[in-house]
Amino acid sequence: MKMALIGTGKMGRMIESLATLKGHEIVETYWDVRPLKSDAPTRNRLKDVSVLIDFSTAEAVPGNVQAAAEMRIPLVEGTTGWQDRLGEVESAVRQSGIGFVYASNFSIGVNLFYRIIEKAGTVFSSFEQYDPFIEESHHKFKKDAPSGTALEMEKLLKKSYPSKSIPVSSVRAGYIPGEHSVGFDSSVDTVRLIHTARGREGLAEGALLASSWIAGKTGFFQFKDVLDQILSENAQ
Repeated sequence: MKMALIGTGKMGRMIESLATLKGHEIVETYWDVRPLKSDAPTRNRLKDVSVLIDFSTAEAVPGNVQAAAEMRIPLVEGTTGWQDRLGEVESAVRQSGIGFVYASNFSIGVNLFYRIIEKAGTVFSSFEQYDPFIEESHHKFKKDAPSGTALEMEKLLKKSYPSKSIPVSSVRAGYIPGEHSVGFDSSVDTVRLIHTARGREGLAEGALLASSWIAGKTGFFQFKDVLDQILSENAQ
């Protein structure tokens, strides 16, 4: 499959390396942090591309989505921090008829972890002596805090704790790839669920899985929709 990468920093380079190993072709890479433009030269370079993968900046996301929409190229969006413009992005995607998949974290392990967290919330919320909390750590270069992953974890727990404030603590230090934990604490014990990333390869794996899935599709999806289909097919 032919792909193009937007915002090829460390994450983009990991995707490029893994995509090549899997037999995909990276037709074009865009290092500039400014939004992609759908001008004639760009359209010509990307005319055979099946999907765009964006790991750029939050500020560039709406522009990148608009360019992808104008060129009718499906987009996998891995950037975080832009969700306050979700409505604008969804409108552009649906009006154009392209396919779009986004996630706060494309790690397959993290997304399976989400399902465990949601189930744990339903179990522990039945016992008022347990208070939920979230902790997350990342490298010092990560700009958003809490991370999009931590906010998604909070949203999942809120389904079981709609009226309870759930504390979220964030650490940004050194070169930590990423660790997220959910805890349930009482006066007699603590139960903690932890996901620890060993690097960026897990994110790249998920982004490439989403890219293969969205090629040829139309619609506005989250990465969990991709996993829902895979799990459903395997359960049959």
